[in-house]
Formats: sequence, structure tokens, C-alpha cells
Amino acid sequence: MKPEIALHLYLLLWQEYSARVSHACTYQQMITAAGGTVANDHIAFRSLRLLVDSPQGQVNLGIDYLGQLAEALGYVVAGEYTFAQTHLYARYYRHPQQEEFDLPKLFISELIVDELPADIAQLISQTVSSFSSQPEITSVLKSEGNCESIAQLQKVFTRPWLPPQRSLVEEVNQVTQYGAWVLLHGYAVNHFTGYVNRQNTAAYPDIDTTARGLANLGVPMKAEIEGNVACGLRQTATQAVTEMVTVLDNISGAKIQIPWTYAYYEIAQRYPVEIEPGKQVLFDAFLGSNAQQLFEMTRMSKSN
Repeated sequence: MKPEIALHLYLLLWQEYSARVSHACTYQQMITAAGGTVANDHIAFRSLRLLVDSPQGQVNLGIDYLGQLAEALGYVVAGEYTFAQTHLYARYYRHPQQEEFDLPKLFISELIVDELPADIAQLISQTVSSFSSQPEITSVLKSEGNCESIAQLQKVFTRPWLPPQRSLVEEVNQVTQYGAWVLLHGYAVNHFTGYVNRQNTAAYPDIDTTARGLANLGVPMKAEIEGNVACGLRQTATQAVTEMVTVLDNISGAKIQIPWTYAYYEIAQRYPVEIEPGKQVLFDAFLGSNAQQLFEMTRMSKSN
């Protein structure tokens, strides 16, 4: 069944992500030690709205690229957001059987490369021109979701082009830190999200106590909690971890390692909102202003 394939795929992605983002493991340990439950509200991914040539024809590296996998797994588009100042657009996907199978929402964003200065757009296009085709999603799903086929789907969430040149990624970063991030990390998970509503532990009844608990364990946290109860969603996150990434040396072209931000771990709490007089439902979407703030969590500090 497609929901079960999705859950297996997300488990593989979680294992890879949590091995790189120790803050996610700290959250998991903190909640389970308190007798609570770790549930995932949503998984976020980044991409580039840009056409490239491949042996199968032109491929759009943006939302459509990952969206085809989401839709093949049974997800449907549930909302969209535009971030004009940073040239970003996003959609979120929800599965019709979300509650039945405890499936997370998917938040997929893309950088609109054509809106960038021509020289920066050219640098991005130059890097991703080495795009190599990924597994054919439809044929993989026809294999009934065995372990081998799900491992094939996991390969979609990698960087499908060669490492960028160091000077190139640093130049792109001056204009769009989001674009530099995608050049380095490709379609790797940007973040998982702990769902505070499902924690079910008196020790951490809300997002405020959860954020304080993580900070008390030494996890560097975002200074603010975005959103409010009236809007139906409050979110915050750990600081992004920094790891060594592979780039090409400007002179020799050899592969070298430099430090760069990878991912953070988000926590979110949802609240009832009134949809008509006397009727409330739990807010199940996203807030554009919150998302914009969280996009900035992978910005490189000046010391790097």
C-alpha cells in the first residue's frame, strides 16, 4: 500500500537526517524519557525552479520534481505560498489518509531562479547542468514497495549534480542563501518537525516548555517562537547544524571540504481555529510569515 511505502521511506530519511542533526536525537530522547510520544508534523524539502536537459528530456528541478513522488504516494496539494522578497514559492501536500496512517504533511519549496540577477542565475544553471537522472518513480512504485525499491526512492533525496565550485557557491550565497544551500545539499531533507500536540507528556505540555527543555539540554534554539494561538500555529526550531561539505577548489578543481549549514529540527504546536460561528477545527495548514522566518535558519554566519 502507498501509505506504508511512504512511512518506510520516511523512516529511511529520518535515520539519515537524525544521524546528521544531533538536535533531532536530543528531542527524541527528551520526549521518550518523559514517557511521551514522538510524532512528525511535516517534512520540508527545498528545490530550484529551473529546467535542465536529461536523457529523458527536459526536467524541472523545482517542486514538480519532488511533487511527482508525493502525488505518486497518494498526496494532494493542500495549499500554496509565495515569498516575493526571497523569490521563493512553496506548496504543501497532505495525504487523504493522514490520520489513519499517521502520515506527515510535506512542505516543498522552490527558488524561482529566473527572478534572480542574470549572473547568479547563470552560475546556478552552470552547476546543475551536470544533473543525472534519478529513479523512475512510477516503475519503482509498481514493484510493490519492497525494501530494494524503497531504497531506490531514497536516492531521489540526494544531490543529483556534481559538487559546485567553492567561489561559485560563495557568490550565489551573497544573493540567495537558499540557492547556495540547494547547490550543496540537493534534495536532502531540510527538516523534520516534532509535533507538540502528540507528545502526550505532562513534562512538556506545550511548545514553550518543549523549547525550554531542549535549551536546558544545551540545544541551541531559535530566539523566538513564531506565530500565535489565534492563527492556529506556533513554530520554533533549533539552530542549524554545520557540517563539512564537498566543493571544488577554485584553482585545482580538486574536491575539498568546507563548513556549511545543513539542517535544523523544528517543533510545532497547532490550535483550534473558528471556521464558522460556533465551529472550530484544528488548524492543519501553514503560515507564510512563519515559513519565511524558518527559511532563514540555514543562513551562514559571517564567521563561516
